[in-house]
Amino acid sequence: MEAINLKLDVFEGPLDLLLHLIQQLEIDIYDIPIAGVTEQYMDYIHAMKTLELEVAGEYIVMAATLMSIKSQMLLPKQELEFDYEEDEGEDPRDALVQQLLEYRKYKYAATVLSEKEQERSQYYTKTPMDLSEYEDEILPLPKDQLNTIDLFLALHDVLQRKKNLEPIVTTVASESITIDQKVVEINQRLIHLAENESLTLESLFTHYTKDEMITTFMALLELMKKGQAIATQTETYAPILIFKGATL
Repeated sequence: MEAINLKLDVFEGPLDLLLHLIQQLEIDIYDIPIAGVTEQYMDYIHAMKTLELEVAGEYIVMAATLMSIKSQMLLPKQELEFDYEEDEGEDPRDALVQQLLEYRKYKYAATVLSEKEQERSQYYTKTPMDLSEYEDEILPLPKDQLNTIDLFLALHDVLQRKKNLEPIVTTVASESITIDQKVVEINQRLIHLAENESLTLESLFTHYTKDEMITTFMALLELMKKGQAIATQTETYAPILIFKGATL
């Protein structure tokens, strides 16, 4: 049998060595030729002794196990009348195969976790900053005034309701208005409002297409950022009202 070159420092234990031998010999783990594997395993033990390396006790125990299994399989089988309804008896290799299967499963899991660790090590994690010194500079919104998150959720609600009410559009139309143009359009409508008058959010839409809603949403955010528009809501699920901002 062709000898196998072994690196003595790469095996984590006797099961790891056995898996290596099975892969090198290209044999079925469920039908291990014990004689060949035992010979290769003992070659490894002898190589360690030749190099005056200390052989761990677990390797010696596995060697004894292999020799025991080999002996059982070499014993002549007594010819008896066979009862097909009775069990044929356990294969002496079964326990070893189960150990190898369990070890292979956990070794694969360890390899996957190691790869994940290497992948995660490529990311840089920054510890949270202490922003308490800026708390005094953050002014709370006036009562009933909405922030951008509230406005986004309201826009999502409009999209869902209109999706259920409007017929499916079967034609494809090109974008007819830009964000800057929509900013000007909404701005002009706000300028002509009286002091206590307002626009509803839904009144800013015409066709309720996806492009129009996104453009309108971005334009409204820009006006709110500049202080030219204020979005309010008196209660949950009530209409969102757009008022003239302080800088308009």
